[in-house]
Amino acid sequence: MRHLKRTAKLGRTGTHRNAMLANLVCSLIIHKRVTTTLAKAKAARSVAEKMVTLGKQGTLHDRRLAVARLHQEDAVRVLFNDIAPTQKERRGGYTRIIQLEQRPGDAAQKAILEFVDVPGAVEVVAPVDAGSGPSASA
Repeated sequence: MRHLKRTAKLGRTGTHRNAMLANLVCSLIIHKRVTTTLAKAKAARSVAEKMVTLGKQGTLHDRRLAVARLHQEDAVRVLFNDIAPTQKERRGGYTRIIQLEQRPGDAAQKAILEFVDVPGAVEVVAPVDAGSGPSASA
């Protein structure tokens, strides 16, 4: 029975999944937003939020725990110096997932995973119809 086993397997072995999620979270930390599948975004969200919580505490032990999980010291440096101080007042919910259209090749649901209230992350603007504006009739 799989009681209390909520890990999304994502079609990978455990070590492959952990490495993929670590790379995805490092890309999120460095670029402030990533586009991926919805299932991967939901799996990476919990890892990213735990890393921000470590960054908010900011001790040497927390930094070492983050490096052990993410394997990239430059991403941990950005997390502790840039991202965590902006999230100091927030009590959780550091990331948001925005659903996108399906991917044409395999119809996988795409999503954007991004940080909330972090400078450098571009807000998503809904596309405007070309035929609905006043300049379209001219």
